[in-house]
Amino acid sequence: MGNFHRSGVVKRSNDGARLILTTIIGMVFGYFIGVSFPSVSLSKMNLPSSLISSFDMAFNDGHHASGDRSFPDSLGSGSTPKTPKIYVPTNPRGAESLPPGIVVSESDFYLRRLWGEPSEDLKRKPKYLATFTVGLNQKDNINAAVKKFSEDFQIMLFHYDGRTSEWDQFEWSQRAIHRWYAKRFLHPDVVAAYDYIFIWDEDLGVEHFNADKYIDLVKKHGLDISQPGLEPNNGLTWQMTKRRGDKEVHKDTEEKPGWCSDPHLPPCAAFVEIMAPVFSREAWRCVWHMIQNDLVHGWGLDFALRRCVDPAHEKIGVVDSQWIVHQVIPSLGSQGEAENGKAPWQGVRDRCKHEWALFQDRLASADKAYFSQLQQHH
Repeated sequence: MGNFHRSGVVKRSNDGARLILTTIIGMVFGYFIGVSFPSVSLSKMNLPSSLISSFDMAFNDGHHASGDRSFPDSLGSGSTPKTPKIYVPTNPRGAESLPPGIVVSESDFYLRRLWGEPSEDLKRKPKYLATFTVGLNQKDNINAAVKKFSEDFQIMLFHYDGRTSEWDQFEWSQRAIHRWYAKRFLHPDVVAAYDYIFIWDEDLGVEHFNADKYIDLVKKHGLDISQPGLEPNNGLTWQMTKRRGDKEVHKDTEEKPGWCSDPHLPPCAAFVEIMAPVFSREAWRCVWHMIQNDLVHGWGLDFALRRCVDPAHEKIGVVDSQWIVHQVIPSLGSQGEAENGKAPWQGVRDRCKHEWALFQDRLASADKAYFSQLQQHH
């Protein structure tokens, strides 16, 4: 064993010497090869365009590589050009220093891969967005609702109870987007890829509803803001939202005496409820800006939707032949707290009413300020 050990040491020493000698010879050889060639311009090398900036390629050794003198001199020269001085006031706020051609102002919720060609990521691009406000207790109801939407719809869930991972039992959940708040995540530029946006509650029965047929009717009747008709015997608050059995769509109704100052105004027309509304891309761009960041229930917003389309009494309506059932499941009440002898659900309801009053006051104040300013200018 001792002789074997010593022979191994000698062999390793010889190998190390040969490695050092080979390295020295390679360095010397490489030096002579290098000095024997002229310098090569980066702009003449066949490097991928993604590795060299457009300005580095355009300007090399103080000259325009393409011979085009249309670039401003302020860009500088050499391999480290100066930052271009750009100011485009029509760009989105914060992007004024960028050339307009590079500004991407819109996005989407498409689920993409981390590999391959971007153009090959999506086998199908959903044309519509369907969102639901959900709690885990209503998962079976939501599962039934989601199955009414074809592959043309991207599904998005807003979880008011924060329990997102427990939806993984459903196959479709892996393709769904799980988020928290519509105001925060449904910016018009983010959902611009979708022709229509559904923003629905969790307690809706959809046995008599087909999403594709619904879209066809909305387009046929020119509705920018709509909702399915409601089964008359369940959870009905407004006459406008009640399903009519003899129509595809209706756009007006009769309410209790004194409720409507004009037949073209809510709640007799230009009105759908914040329960199962559907917005066109253009209408949502306006509605999104009306949603208040600090108000969470949206009460009162339905009476103001008419400000986002014109004429509102023609472009807002209820789709009768694709109808739903409001199941009136008091799930949100469990999110409240018992205070001053009131049950948790009463606290939630009080907050709803308070927010409605706040929104109405804010809208009236904004109107007053606007028209006051107009009078001053004239």
